[in-house]
Order: sequence, then structure tokens, then C-alpha cells
Amino acid sequence: MTEQPRAPRVPAKPSLDGLETAWVQGWEDAGTYRFDRTRPRAEVYSIDTPPPTVSGSLHVGHVFSYTHTDAIARFQRMRGRAVFYPMGWDDNGLPTERRVQNHFGVRCDPSLPYDPGYEPPAKPDPKRQIPVSRRNFIELCERLTAVDEKAFEEMWRRVGLSVDWNHLYSTIGADARAASQRAFLRNLARGEAYLAEAPTLWDVTFRTAVAQAELEDRDQPGAFHRIAFHAPDRPVFIETTRPELLPACVALVAHPDDERYRDLFGTTVRTPLFGVEVPVLAHRLAEPDKGSGIAMVCTFGDVTDVVWWRELDLPTRAVVGWDGRLAADPPAGVPAHPYDELAGKTVFSAKERVVELLRESGDLDGEPRKVVRPVKFYEKGSKPLEIVTTRQWYLRNGGRDAELRERLLERGRELRWHPAYMRARYENWVSGLNGDWLVSRQRFFGVPIPVWYPLDGAGEPVHDAPIVPAESALPVDPSSDVPPGFTEDQRGEPGGFAADPDVMDTWATSSLTPQIAGGWERDADLFGRVFPFDLRPQAHDIIRTWLFSTVVRAELESDVLPWSDVALSGWILDPDRKKMSKSKGNVVTPIDLLEQYGSDAVRYWAASGRPGTDTAFDTGQIKVGRRLAIKILNASKFVLQFGEHPLDEGAGAEVWQPLDLSMLAALRAVAAEATEALEGYDYARALERTERFFWDFCDDYLELVKQRAYGTGREAASARAALDAALSVLLRLFAPFLPFVTEEVWSWWREGSVHLAAWPEPGEIPGASADGLVAGDAALLPVAAEALRQIRRAKSDARLSMRAEVALARVSGAGAGALHAVAGDLRGAGRVAELDLATGEGDLAVEVALAEQAGE
Repeated sequence: MTEQPRAPRVPAKPSLDGLETAWVQGWEDAGTYRFDRTRPRAEVYSIDTPPPTVSGSLHVGHVFSYTHTDAIARFQRMRGRAVFYPMGWDDNGLPTERRVQNHFGVRCDPSLPYDPGYEPPAKPDPKRQIPVSRRNFIELCERLTAVDEKAFEEMWRRVGLSVDWNHLYSTIGADARAASQRAFLRNLARGEAYLAEAPTLWDVTFRTAVAQAELEDRDQPGAFHRIAFHAPDRPVFIETTRPELLPACVALVAHPDDERYRDLFGTTVRTPLFGVEVPVLAHRLAEPDKGSGIAMVCTFGDVTDVVWWRELDLPTRAVVGWDGRLAADPPAGVPAHPYDELAGKTVFSAKERVVELLRESGDLDGEPRKVVRPVKFYEKGSKPLEIVTTRQWYLRNGGRDAELRERLLERGRELRWHPAYMRARYENWVSGLNGDWLVSRQRFFGVPIPVWYPLDGAGEPVHDAPIVPAESALPVDPSSDVPPGFTEDQRGEPGGFAADPDVMDTWATSSLTPQIAGGWERDADLFGRVFPFDLRPQAHDIIRTWLFSTVVRAELESDVLPWSDVALSGWILDPDRKKMSKSKGNVVTPIDLLEQYGSDAVRYWAASGRPGTDTAFDTGQIKVGRRLAIKILNASKFVLQFGEHPLDEGAGAEVWQPLDLSMLAALRAVAAEATEALEGYDYARALERTERFFWDFCDDYLELVKQRAYGTGREAASARAALDAALSVLLRLFAPFLPFVTEEVWSWWREGSVHLAAWPEPGEIPGASADGLVAGDAALLPVAAEALRQIRRAKSDARLSMRAEVALARVSGAGAGALHAVAGDLRGAGRVAELDLATGEGDLAVEVALAEQAGE
């Protein structure tokens, strides 16, 4: 990682056009970003790269956050680390299924047989989807994701991600399936995974269970209905937003200290319309100041109903089915009439009919009171969640295990968070868990649950005696593979076996990305060099899902943190300050931006976003980035016109002029600050500090030193050596952020890649001695620059050319005396015949007598 100087070969007209195409291929051919797996763990920097969801196209938010990671990867590589920077595709799960359904106009029907020659309709109609077998559906998923993944890779290469594409994986690939199933089987063997039949949050559109981490509250319009239950001597009014669940009512509950209902505790009341006797019970979760203070418990209207049902040992009267409609038959103990008027209706239609019936019976007290209230949704769903009783697989995550919860909280304290305040989100989530992690899903394109069940003599599955495969057999698909000790003809037969029909939650696989990418139980040598990883970069909104679940899996399997540091990115906001998302239809795709402004310009905008902070999309900032890239080309051309000045051990002796040493002293501070910022994952501060110096370098130093640099002798040699040193350092400081333009300029005068060059250390910059002492006063250059600005402003005010001669320039104020050291440069840059420097106090001030005025 050393510079190999050569005589500069600078293009006559440097341009940004075509840099991406040339250097993407050049880096691939040279293997610039290949991971060196011969390096020991201490010299490796490993990144648990987020695998983007392959369900359409990347948007500018992806470019934003992945650029942050790439800047850190490039910095660490230049610091001498062997960077393990893989890429993955998160291609299993619901988003892919939805895209396939719409793209091909099909839907999965597992009851259909496999058609080996199936082709989707030539003109698909997403609104009239054709049913296909599960295997055909999965093949279509694989076909479409292959196309999407190729487009994603091309886009990432265009953006300039320094990924090692030899380490590419997908979450539905064989290695990922094997790792996910292996971890699940080990969880099962240790008692951390278990099967249970219980109330489950359910999305009626996608007909799948939903985990606590996938919920979001959305404000929805509703209405409170005041309804009369019937006690022997009086009506008892409850207020509910879900009157359609009256046939599912199993109790009324009030607070034990509520005097209004204390005489009813232990008695029963009759439900309106259905006349079912239900008990009146006391429970601390009842809220006396909410509505009438007494609530009906239904199975199940919300999560509080589940708590009451479990803690009060209540019966179950389920009415809402997997499709979101009321069941065809009433629950046990509920009369057929008027339930028959509700059977098969959606919950919305059932609610309307129940309200009509309550009006007719006189059990509705007044008109419904309209409200807006938070309702739980699946984060990818469009309809409110229901709670239905299903058999699901769960993984212990501290929700019901205080000892495990404390271990996970301690892991959060061990983890280094960037920014640090984000740790509170993790701790709040872990502390607020109220159940274990539901990991099974009733979907199709996912990692199958690797379990079969024996069938008893009646052909019923024995769920408490699951059959599991050997780890050596993984991955398996129980729907087509046969369990050990059985044959295919025993599938579904009494005394035979049945496959678990479900797949794992996509997070159950994504939570193992360090293990999947690192070759866990597949490539022991690689795994030993990269795990635990150094960095997990991700968005702040999935701390509760991806970050937490990954910590859980590493804790259960290896008793370690999966990484030492986590760097959080914010969201991209649209002009209305709303989060960009595909579902909202307000995303910006990056290809047009990349083509119009160039990748470096888009990366500049992205890298300017503060860690963990939401950032507004701004083409103005992208334009600034393009101007910066062009300026780097032009300034570099100016510096390199003077020929080669290699930075060998003696080069520092050439720099002796005070102005040159002042500039390099300031650059030395910039290099130190940028290094400190990047070590702390503050890429934005590193870029901002480097950029600020660069513009000062161009606007001030180049203008002041230009005339001397064109000259001869030791004074000119000092200027040229300083320019050479500054350009080398600046290109390396910019390299993590603007990889294309810095590589282009580097190729004009150096062998090898700037991205494999050593990160600039303050001690390498001329003016620094071995004992740590430095030459040069960094404050000198700004004073000289301010004096030159005032001289030029005087010319501008007089409407004269900047080349106009100045007869006399009198400089006074604080710092004026120091300008004696750079008087020659100031006279040359300002075309000043006589320079009068007066020490004093106050702001620097320059009085100018122009040559034309002096001759009048």
C-alpha cells in the first residue's frame, strides 16, 4: 500500500464523463476489492452488509445508506485492513411474493399439482391471478429475483460500492437455507424453539401470522358504541369500537377497586342480541376512567383481550377466520339466530349489521361516538390485524424469560452504537417485549420449517413428536423431501408422516447474515477470520427487527455479540419531510441522477447526511457534489502541470517557504480530524472537513502560490513540492467518498489504485519531524488570503481586471505583521508594487492605491 510515482500523464481536457464505466471494469479486472483471506483476524475488518430486499428497483434511499457503509469500508481498507465486504440479496418473503403475483399474474395454490412445463400468461392480469402449484410459484419467484438481482448488482457497481462480489449470497440460496434450518434445529434441541397453539396476530390479506416486531400503529377512524348488557336488576353499559365481536364475548371486566361494579363481580350478565350468560370479573388492567369503566372481553379483539383470556382462564369463542370474515357456524353456546345474519360477512359488514340489530332491539344507547384511534397493522399490510388462534413456531427472545432479557440488554450495553443515543431504542424494545418471537409464516417463498410430524392411526399429526433431519441433510423441503425412516408413499397416510406446511419469517433467516456470509459450519477458515464481525450498518427503524434478532441468534448459538459496532443511517425524506417508501409512491430512483450528475456527485450528497439522522432529498446538494468533482479534476491538472515530485524520504526538505508550510500545517490538522471522524463512523464530518480545506486550498493557496510555482529556483521547488504533497493527501482523503474522480486523477501520476494506497497520516506531510515537532503556522495562510481578497475586492469595486497593477497596499490590524513572511507571494498574487505592513489590533484591513489611480 505504497505510492509508486511516475511522470504525470494528464488529459488535455479532463472530464467526469465515462469514469464509472471505465473504473468499475478496471477495479473488477484488477481485483481491487478482493478480500485477502490469508490475513489473520486481527488484520481483518468485516462488514455485515444489509441484504436489500429484491422486489423491484433500488431507490435513492438505498444509495444513501449504502454509501455510508462503503465510505467506512474504503477507509478501513486504506488503513491496511483486509476488508471483508460481502453483498447479499434478501429475496425470500412477502415482498417478493407480491411482486411475482403482480408481475406474472399468478397466485399460489398448494393444493394444485406441479406442472413441469408451466409458463405464465403472456399478458398477465394482476387483478385476475391464475392459481399455480407451490413449486411452480417458487420457480417463478426464482426466475424474477434472478433478473432483479442482476439489475441490483449493476446499480451497486455503478454507485461504486467496493464490495467483493465473490462473496455474494441470497437469503433463499442453498447455503442460507442450510444455515437457517441448522440454527432452527439447534434452537429446537436446546428448547429455545417451540410449537404452540395460541392467539396470534394475523393479517387477513396475506393470511399469515405477524410478529410483534412487524407491527405498526396507524390512526384510523372508528366509533364507540354504548351497548347494554343485561343483569337481573339493571342494564350494564359497555363502550366498544367492535360490536361485531359480540358473539365472541366471554366476560365483562372491571377494575377491582371500581365501586360501580363491585356488586356484580362473581355474577353473570346476558349479552345483547345473543343472550349468552357471561361472568363479570375483576382485573387490574381495566380502566375505570375509560368509557363506562367496564369492558367486554372477546376472543379476540385486541392484545388486552388475550391477557384477560389467559390470566382469567376464560373459554374461547372464535368468530373471525383467517380470511377476515365471520365463521359460517356460531361458536359453541351462541344461538344460530341472529348469528346466521353475520356468517360469512367481512368484519366491516358484520359491524354494520350488528349495529342495525342493536338499534332494533333497543340495546344501543344513543348514536355511536366517532373517534380516531391507533389500530395495529402489519407493517406491509393494508387492513387492520385480527387475532386468531393458530399453531405456530416461536423462538425465545426474552419476552417471557427475565434472565435472557437481561443478557440481551447487557449485549446492548457492550455494543458500540453510532450515534450513541440509538442504544435507547434497543433497550426500550427489549424491555417492552411481552412475548416470544413468532418465527413461522403461512407463506410459500421462504426457508421451510425443517420438520415433519408422524401421523397417528387416524391420520392426525402428532405435533409434540416432530421428526427432524440430520444437519448433514440440510437444506431440506419437507413438502417434497422424506423424513428419515419413511418413504414417499407414506406421506399423508395413517402411520406415516406429514410435512410442516410453513416457512420461516424472513427475519429468522436475515438474523443470521453474519453466519451466512461468514461461512458458519461451511467454511471454518473463513468464519474464523471474520466472525464476530466488526460492523453492522443498517437503518434505525429496524433496530427492533434486524439488529435485535441478530443479537438474539448470536447469543443463543455462540454466546457473543455478532459484531462490535453498529452504524445507523436515517431515512430519506421527500420535500414534504415524509419518509420515502415504495408503498407511499414518493421514492426517487437513482439511475437518472447517476446519469445526469455522476456517481461521485450522488455519493457526495449521501455522505453529507449525518449518522442516524433523517435527511431530505436535495438535488442542489448533488449539484454541489458534481462541482466538487469537476474542481478536483481542474485543480489536479494545475498541480500536475509542473511535472513529477515524488514523495520520497527527502521530499520534505524541499518545502521551506512559510506559506507552503502554513498550508501543509492546516492540512495536517485536517488529516488528523478526518481520521478521528472516520474512526468514530462520522463520515459526514470527515467529508465536510476535507471539503472545506479543499476549497480554501483552491481559492486561497493556489491563487497565492501560483506565480511562484511557475518560477524557478528553490522558492518554486518549495511550492511545487507542497502542491504535490497536498494533492496526494487530498485525493486519499476524498477517496472514500468520491471514488471515481480520485481514482482517475491518481492514475495520472501514480501506479496502482488510490483505494489501496495508505491512508494519509499527519506525520507523512512535509513539515513534520520524527520527534513530533512541526513547522509552519496554520494561521498564516488565512491572513494572507484575507489580505488578497481585500486587494481584489478593491480592483473589482474599481471595475478593473484582477491583472491590474496595485501601486501600494497598506495592511493593518491583527496578523498584519506576520505577512512579512509571505510578502513575496502576496505581492505576486495581487500584483502589488509596494506592500506596507503595519502591526496593530482589530480586524485586518487593507488600503489600496491602484496604479491607474496613482498615475492620475
